[in-house]
Amino acid sequence: MENERPSFLDLLIETHIGLERQGPGSAETVKKALGFLGPLDRFKQIADLGCGTGGQTMLLAEHVPGNITGLDMFPVFIDELKRKAKRKNLENRVTGLAGHMENLPFQKNSFDLIWSEGAIDNIGFREGLAHWHGFLKQGGFVAVTCPSWLTKEHPALVEQFWSDAGSHLDPVEKNVEILQDCGYAFVAAFALPEECWTENYFFPREKAIRRLLEKYAQSETMKEYAEQNQREVELYLKYKQHYGYVFYIGRAI
Repeated sequence: MENERPSFLDLLIETHIGLERQGPGSAETVKKALGFLGPLDRFKQIADLGCGTGGQTMLLAEHVPGNITGLDMFPVFIDELKRKAKRKNLENRVTGLAGHMENLPFQKNSFDLIWSEGAIDNIGFREGLAHWHGFLKQGGFVAVTCPSWLTKEHPALVEQFWSDAGSHLDPVEKNVEILQDCGYAFVAAFALPEECWTENYFFPREKAIRRLLEKYAQSETMKEYAEQNQREVELYLKYKQHYGYVFYIGRAI
């Protein structure tokens, strides 16, 4: 019998399992970030942390010839990543693993590149960068996206929303300092454009949520979940000049 009383976590997974991306981003920003890394054939071992169902993992595999391990806390997302890799005949280079970013199940000094889009703020920018540093080879790169303040004005409604979601926004310059404090040489930082949020994430997510509203029409949790997601969209559209996801790229020293 199908669950008619889904939890927020159930709804989060069911919303995102069929989406190409589980957060803001684009093929263009992946390629732009890769452009700061120099020759890509030197990246033999890559980790994509918080990979979701592997949308950006597959893009990485198209551009970087090395082996990529996608890690996510949700096994159903990893199963979907594996299916994508098989469909694209990439299973010999792309593998999936269920696990947690704050306690990586890898050997130390094993990666040339650690990639993570829209996930590091779940454990903290500083905490993530500090922990992951030990898994990079010397001279290896980290490339992550993290929500950040883009202006000196920090609207209280935005700050409260992200705080309630268990995250935290810092200015770009503060995050660059944190990157350096954690043992990386700063390489680049750039904000993701608006369509990374709207066309590539919010619009597909809204379609999925509308289907779930019909499926779970009697669920108060579903209604609350839909309202929370709508609130996120409204806040972004109103205050998008003040905050957004920023790609941060560093080299381990």
